[in-house]
Amino acid sequence: MAAPPASADAPRLPPPPAAAGDGPDRPAERSEASCEDRSNAESLDRLLPAVGTRRSPRKRTTSQCKSEPPLLRTSKRTIYTAGRPPWYNEHGTQSKEAFAIGLGGGSASGKTTVARMIIEALDVPWVVLLSMDSFYKVLTTQQQEQAARNNFNFDHPDAFDFDLIVSTLKKLKQGKSVKVPVYDFTTHSRKKDWKTLYGANVIIFEGIMAFADKTLLELLDMKIFVDTDSDIRLVRRLRRDISERGRDIEGVIKQYNKFVKPAFDQYIQPTMRVADIVVPWGSGNTVAIDLIVQHMHSQLEERKLRWDM
Repeated sequence: MAAPPASADAPRLPPPPAAAGDGPDRPAERSEASCEDRSNAESLDRLLPAVGTRRSPRKRTTSQCKSEPPLLRTSKRTIYTAGRPPWYNEHGTQSKEAFAIGLGGGSASGKTTVARMIIEALDVPWVVLLSMDSFYKVLTTQQQEQAARNNFNFDHPDAFDFDLIVSTLKKLKQGKSVKVPVYDFTTHSRKKDWKTLYGANVIIFEGIMAFADKTLLELLDMKIFVDTDSDIRLVRRLRRDISERGRDIEGVIKQYNKFVKPAFDQYIQPTMRVADIVVPWGSGNTVAIDLIVQHMHSQLEERKLRWDM
């Protein structure tokens, strides 16, 4: 059973207390980053709001990483975050289509962190986290040159391979294994090796354009928009791109002003109206996360999904 139809005024869950903020991810150090860039990134960290969650922060897994951790351990059980363990066949114990959740929102709004919090709180054995960042199109030589000069628009719907996204999500909902591209943000290209994801009880699909395609929307059983202040998103993006992707401040700000902010206003913010739930302040809003998890549990129970514990 899908979530209730979206309306023009999606319910906006209550904001967290004033001290709460969307917990920043811990950036991985890059040996090739200059001392100046590291200093810039550290100074940007201090501008972020304090973490106000009850759960311990976890290092974010992105499509740039060499490999993703195959599981997440909680106090109760182990959750397979790449889907069903590979020793199960394509049918496993899954008797119904997987429950697919879409997480949309602006760049650096905290979508991945919210997804990880939902996965941990949901506490079901097989969950897949599918990032839209994996599905950037392969660039031509000319586009690669533009990207190197921060002149290519990665925040436009045309930058994503929606056909591949839709086919991948359809297979995952049917419980089938899929191959997903691994994207390298430092070179603006797909890596040679693709990663394998397996069928699951729940699929969480997150990305800036998660609600920008009609066919994709039809595959999502629940749509959540993470609404975070633009100043916080800019600071996070600066810190991330400098410390993780080898960029400089001038290039990041140029790209933000030329592409990121206009794209948010034109393509991303308007999709808030199709969301079932709007979450202010991202992962800092633990009340919103708890309400979402409660609703998902009721939906999964109605769908009569059964898991082999």
